[in-house]
Amino acid sequence: MSFERIAVLGLGKVGRLAATLLHESGFKVTGVDMQLPRDVTPFICEARDVSDVAVTGELFSRVDAVLSCLPFHLNSQLARIAHSAGIHYFDLTEDVETTNGIIELSRTSRGLMAPQCGLAPGFVGIVGASLADAFERCRSIRMRVGALPQHPTGLLGYAFNWSPEGVVNEYLNDCEVIEGGVRKLVSPMEWLETLYVNGVKLEAFTTSGGLGTMCSTMLGRVDNLDYKTMRYPGHMELMNFFFHELLMRDRPKLAGEILTEAKPPVDDDVVYVHVSAEGMTNGSLRRREFVRAYYPIEISGERRTAISWTTSASVVALIELVRDGHLPSTGFLHQEHISLDMFLKTRTGSLFDQKMPA
Repeated sequence: MSFERIAVLGLGKVGRLAATLLHESGFKVTGVDMQLPRDVTPFICEARDVSDVAVTGELFSRVDAVLSCLPFHLNSQLARIAHSAGIHYFDLTEDVETTNGIIELSRTSRGLMAPQCGLAPGFVGIVGASLADAFERCRSIRMRVGALPQHPTGLLGYAFNWSPEGVVNEYLNDCEVIEGGVRKLVSPMEWLETLYVNGVKLEAFTTSGGLGTMCSTMLGRVDNLDYKTMRYPGHMELMNFFFHELLMRDRPKLAGEILTEAKPPVDDDVVYVHVSAEGMTNGSLRRREFVRAYYPIEISGERRTAISWTTSASVVALIELVRDGHLPSTGFLHQEHISLDMFLKTRTGSLFDQKMPA
């Protein structure tokens, strides 16, 4: 089902860029935030309080789809309103409970319900499943993503270019994995490992939400599946001290405020992606990898941080695929069912088709 009218909720760096990319891809975009942007945008903007059900219901009656770029705790209500309006719903959430609620809504939806459309979960799941598809039998899929400052300072080696609320949520919630063919939950900030991207030494450890729905999809098809966040060495130990020994896990809002005050966003960031799969092909054990370092680029005359453009481009590419009839128009969208080749051929998805320097 083709569509063209879409509302983008939340005009921060990610939401505004997503709205711009959608506009450039031919959509009729309405950007929505509590306050109108001070400068000119190429799309229509409205100042609205989307926590008001009546206000949001009226807005959704005028569009074919909605993309939420708002904090994850707002998305359950927005998804229910979109479900009632019979329109497509997209978001960037990594929150497992929110996604489970949307899965239930999708059983009776008239439009497509598509949460978890960002970088991780989202793009990284498309990559992982596509690597695994090359094997007759896949024994492992390992997915790692890190959004980091290019020039880290201090012991944490971090900057909060992403939502502090989302980061705290990922660090504190249990993580779903498949281990030895068994689907299970493990604790966050564990399973520490060392790896390298483009010669840069990094550590990786478990965090929640990055797999999206892959555990349910891949159970019985892969022996081992996990997602980890990448950071500069030493980060995990310090964050475990902060959250557990200082008991900041019991005060997540304050934890986010403290961390953002200490490590504010930077313009020179980098997004590392390290995805691998191992399995059998023609009787031989093989390993396939997708390893990239994504940096800030210019889009529409402005320099965009790596985390903002990779997140925005991930969801916009999927919306393009739905509009053009390459993905379902009802039910629930599993990221791992999307072809990587098809994704990279979209106008916006082509931004990811970059090779590592030799």
